[in-house]
Amino acid sequence: MNKKFDEWNEIKKKTDKNSFSITLKPREIYWLKMGENVGYEQSGKGDKFLRPVIIVKQLNKHLFLGIPTSTTFREESNFFYPFEYRTKKGNIKITALIVQLKVFSVKRVLSKIGMMNKDNFEILLEKSHNLIDPTKR
Repeated sequence: MNKKFDEWNEIKKKTDKNSFSITLKPREIYWLKMGENVGYEQSGKGDKFLRPVIIVKQLNKHLFLGIPTSTTFREESNFFYPFEYRTKKGNIKITALIVQLKVFSVKRVLSKIGMMNKDNFEILLEKSHNLIDPTKR
């Protein structure tokens, strides 16, 4: 697989210059400039390296905790949670990549595309807690 690090680096330089304030709420789903990442870390797609990300928690005005998603269906497990959410264009089926939970800069945020329902979000939080709890497998 060819990685597009040079192309991403140009976008990353412009993204880093962004200076705006945004209030993110848990359960919201946004397009993010994920970039081109190393190894098995989830990368963005397309010429802007985008990927939908679920907002878990805004940590401060600069950072938030998020979970990337994929349109590739994966069976529900400790690492993955498939669900459906509603958009203006209809329902979308995606899989939350819990194993890719991480901190993001708000500079990566592009636009809101939807919201996860409360029941699915509670399940996602429980699975996220289980992922980081060293006593769980």
